[in-house]
Amino acid sequence: MKKILIAAALAVATTLPAFAAYPDKPVTLVVPFPPGGSTDAIARVIGQKLQEKLGQSFVIDNKAGATGTIGAAYVKRAPADGYTLFVSSLGPFVIAPHLIKGVQYDALKDFDPITVAVQAPNVLVVPASSPYKSVADLLGGLKKTPGKVSFASSGNGSSDHLSAELFWQQSGTSGLHIPYKGGGPAINDLLGGQVDSAFVNINSIIQHIKSGKVRALGVASLKRNPLIPEIPTLEEQGVKGAEVQSWQAVAAPKGLPADVKAKLHQEIAAALNDPSVKEKLLAQGFEIVANTPEQFGRFQATEYARWKQLIETRKITAD
Repeated sequence: MKKILIAAALAVATTLPAFAAYPDKPVTLVVPFPPGGSTDAIARVIGQKLQEKLGQSFVIDNKAGATGTIGAAYVKRAPADGYTLFVSSLGPFVIAPHLIKGVQYDALKDFDPITVAVQAPNVLVVPASSPYKSVADLLGGLKKTPGKVSFASSGNGSSDHLSAELFWQQSGTSGLHIPYKGGGPAINDLLGGQVDSAFVNINSIIQHIKSGKVRALGVASLKRNPLIPEIPTLEEQGVKGAEVQSWQAVAAPKGLPADVKAKLHQEIAAALNDPSVKEKLLAQGFEIVANTPEQFGRFQATEYARWKQLIETRKITAD
């Protein structure tokens, strides 16, 4: 019995430092999109703060392609040891699995959720020269010429595309979807008046709203946004159930040790709520979420079911 107790004590002694020392080598943050976008920016903010606090390198690895599913599949196959993390927007977590055939991961089963870092609403905008001054005006145009009023998006199946589809569904109207290869070209054509309207994430369009280059008609959230408090929500203007928040979250391969998960959640939440970080993110239109792994898991399941229903009902494809 004495030998067994000594062996057990040694086992505990050799196990504890391994976890207590995490991380003891560089950690990779896999971003499934090219550098320069919102998700990449959030990953770099988190990585820098974690590096400062934990004393190890946090390296960004942009594995773009197939609407984010290539990066997601890569993370699924990585060891569940806390040294490969997934920082992504909602697409690979809750949208792409319903759009792309043969996705090489199960979004609800192959990852350990850590936290939803931030979220930001989509905003319905039109060119500054547009005759539409309100959501009511736009709905009038959609009803007068069904399928003719154009809505730009960053691509088929993107959150801005799905925002438009949800808006049409909830208002009983139909518009013309114009997909672009990325948000930049879509916004450029919106600024130039080549398209009639678009749903755009607030952090990508706020400067153009403030400068008067585009006109915001409505915010796709339950409450008004503090950056543009004068702009009413869609629900205030009669379109209910069309709220769309774009969000970025952190997850890990399934099987992450509980203490490593707890440490990561604690440190990421602290990084996001650091006054210097929080102020900058709020100024860009992001709302700090930093919820628990359990809350993230429940939220993902709800979002997954919501977008599955819309995609199937509207017969949306990624082609």
